[in-house]
Formats: sequence, C-alpha cells, structure tokens
Amino acid sequence: MTAPAVPRIGYAPWGENLAELTAAGRAAEDAGADTLWASELHRSATVTAAALACATTTARIGTAVALAFVRSPMTCALETLDLDELSDGRAVLGLGTGVRRLNEDWHGVPFDHPAQRLRETVDCVRTFIARCADGDPFEAGGPLASLRVRGYRRPRPLRTRIPVHLAASGPLTCRLAGEIADGWIGHELGSPAHLRDTVLPSLHTGLGTAGRGPQDLEVVASVCVSVHPDPAEALRRAAGNVGFYASVRTYTPLFAAHGLAEPQRRVTEEFRRPGARADGLAAAVDPAMTRALTLCGTREQVAELLTGYAGSADSLKLTTPVHGLTAHEIRESQTHVIDLIRELRP
Repeated sequence: MTAPAVPRIGYAPWGENLAELTAAGRAAEDAGADTLWASELHRSATVTAAALACATTTARIGTAVALAFVRSPMTCALETLDLDELSDGRAVLGLGTGVRRLNEDWHGVPFDHPAQRLRETVDCVRTFIARCADGDPFEAGGPLASLRVRGYRRPRPLRTRIPVHLAASGPLTCRLAGEIADGWIGHELGSPAHLRDTVLPSLHTGLGTAGRGPQDLEVVASVCVSVHPDPAEALRRAAGNVGFYASVRTYTPLFAAHGLAEPQRRVTEEFRRPGARADGLAAAVDPAMTRALTLCGTREQVAELLTGYAGSADSLKLTTPVHGLTAHEIRESQTHVIDLIRELRP
C-alpha cells in the first residue's frame, strides 16, 4: 500500500496493566509514532507517562491529558520536571480542564472559571520550571491558582522551558490555547471539517491576540480510529466511545456542530435509565454519529480518511476504542492501529 500524505502520527497506547501498555508504546515507537500520549481516566497520566519514558528512547512522551485542577500547580511542575528527566528531554505537558462532574464529584476540587484557572495554572507551572533552580523567591499565577515560593532550590533541570499543550474544545479555551500554549490537543471525537471550520479560527484569534503566528502552536488533532478487516465491525467497536462522550452535557456543542443534537439526546435519555452505564451505551448510538466523529474501516480506508487532516493539523494523536469492548477486542484493535502507523511511516 502506498502511504498517503498525513500529518505526523502519535499514539495513545492501551494495556490491561502497565507492562502491556508500555509494550504497546514500544511497538508504536518502533512502528514510527513520534509521540506517545498518556491519558488520565483509568490511570494517572503522569505515572503512565513516566512508565512510557522508561520503556522508550526516541518518541516524545506527553500527557493527553493531565487534569490541571486535581493536582497543585507545584506538584504538576515537579511531575513535569521528573518526566522530562526520565525521558531525557522528551516530555510534553498536556493539560486539560476536564468537565465539571469529573472535577467536583470525582476529585472534589473546584471548577469555577476554568479558562482563567487554567491560564493561571500554566503561568505557575512555567514559572516554577524556569525559576526552581535559582534559589530566589518568586511568585506566579493569580487568585484561582497561585505560587509563592521562598527558601526552595532544586538542581537545575534539563530544560527550563518544557512544552505545555492545552486540550480545548470550546471557543474560550481554544482562544486561550492559541494565546499562551505551545500546542493544542483536540478531543478524540471530531472531524477534519470541525477542526478546519470551528477550531482553527478560535486558535488563530488567540494567536493574534498574543502577537503570535501559526508556527508558534502545534495543532494536535486527536482521532479515535477503529481499524478492522470488516468495516462493519470497525464501526461497531467505535460506537461505545461515542456513547460514552454523548452522555456528557459538556460535549453537546460538539455533537450539535455535526448536526447530531437529536441522536445525542437519545443517548442521554438512555443514560438516565436506572442501571445504565456510561461505557455501555453503544446500542443507543446512531451509526451516523460514529461515522461523523470517528474514523472507521479497513487499514486502507482509515489511511485515506486520515489525509483529511493534512493542511489543518501538524500531528495526530490516534486512540483506539475502549468503552464497552472486551480486552481481546481492544487488544486486536490496537494491533491493527499500530500496523497502520507502520504503513504510514514516511
């Protein structure tokens, strides 16, 4: 198969345990993935990233994402410095706000003014990384997230500026990413058209506000890809991920932007039924939702669909479907995706 033109490819490996996850990371690196991304839902993003750093040698190691408000800014900075040291300077800190329910109910932390809190958190993290070896007092942040450090000195880090990428889906946080971040990370549900027509204008508005240009921001499009020799099976496996996010009100604008408000409403109604589980909503998902928001099909079909991101994204973060699937199904899907990465290697 002739490899079509696609942006650089990264991958978010999966494993039932860290040994399997890091083995998948090594396989993806060997296949040509330039970045390995660690998420924060079933595992800690920073611990998973550290395991990947120790198991690999060339790929960047990023969090996609670490939840910005569930750890203090100083802890976030310390974890980032440790990750950069473990990876020999390959770390990328990807931060996201998460959603209200996750922050307030699962983690017991405030979710007030998330965009401003995120701005102040990034200032704290960057300032700490830049100043932690000086031994001088320093302050950063604002009323929502702050640092006032005195009497502290850490050995000089490998880098005093580590890339900070922001995950964003709404216009306010997308503008913030364009204004202050080294990169933007998209949600794993989306489409090339949504990136081009909705996200990029907000990112460019933020870039213009800060007097920056497109070269100052890495655009990382996250893409849920479901690869299987049987296209119908690929579509079925991706439906659980769509259902999982359709149950969250925060993502209503994303579904509405794709003309899927009514199908999403039907999923949320199913989620309200007694005993319903967020990872068990695949049967309630209209196939049109899955086709619009994920890339499904054979390796050849998905490879062709990925070319839709050329010219809009600088790199891709591929993920495999996991919600509502057995470990065997996820494992098989992951093998197909890593094979796809190998075939797309320049």
